[in-house]
Amino acid sequence: MTTYVLEAKNISKSYHGFQALENVSISLEKGKVYGLIGQNGAGKTTFMRIIAGLSFPTSGELYLFHQSGQKALQAGRKQMGSMIENPSILGNMNAQDNLHVHKILKGIKEENVEQRVLEIVGLGHTGKKKAKDFSLGMRQRLGIAITLLGNPEILMLDEPVNGLDPSGIAEMRQLIKKLAANYHMTILLSSHHLAELHQTADEFIIVNEGKILKTLSHDTLDQQIDKHILIHCNEPEKLQEVLREYLHTENFIVQPDQSVKLYDFIDKKEELSRTLIEHDIIVTTFATQEETLENYYLQLIGGVS
Repeated sequence: MTTYVLEAKNISKSYHGFQALENVSISLEKGKVYGLIGQNGAGKTTFMRIIAGLSFPTSGELYLFHQSGQKALQAGRKQMGSMIENPSILGNMNAQDNLHVHKILKGIKEENVEQRVLEIVGLGHTGKKKAKDFSLGMRQRLGIAITLLGNPEILMLDEPVNGLDPSGIAEMRQLIKKLAANYHMTILLSSHHLAELHQTADEFIIVNEGKILKTLSHDTLDQQIDKHILIHCNEPEKLQEVLREYLHTENFIVQPDQSVKLYDFIDKKEELSRTLIEHDIIVTTFATQEETLENYYLQLIGGVS
């Protein structure tokens, strides 16, 4: 039986006539990493703020651990950690003191929890160094350490790799995967780094203009962004006919510019080329390509042809 730790049902949010979210429905399973994909203004942060209790929906229902209603959600959020926008860090304090302040604010009684979560995020060695002297990557990891206080079952991270260099991005990816695998946390993260999300998330939620366009698993996404042969030719309709009748494939997509993305014959290009020549099709582009998550996303929202 699937265990959902968070369910949103037809969540909508409007501000002074502006529809920030419209009938957003998702279900998050325990222990999975979800990538929330969308442009600035797509509604990602608004949705996260509603889940965290920092904003309230205009309509719809939210369930945490199968419970709804204000009191149940308030209780459920005690099992949630979130880093939305900038981490709440006091620059003149070291990492341990920052965590101690948040431990008091959250009413956490666990002894030595500060050092424990610092070890988890790889900051156990920072000693008396003040947070203002941390690198951006270290500050991001300290922000995540704060969210780990209280042993949350759900973690929400809004743009955790924003501004990081490649090594910092790789460290963040490893940390997120470790939290899901070793601590069975459900993680919802948004990012503009779509290639990085592709390497990190198990499931993808694509949002545009406040609506969910598509939800899909990593395996399904890989099928969607598989390798293909891009073909431009003088007679695109005849090309489609040849593919169907003589090469016996329907595994292609016709683009708005009438080019064709063919997902078969990747390893049989000579046979493909010979068949096209035999039918007097003049090919102007014949190239093997591999889709990226970014291209798939842009095509889905109509950003590219």
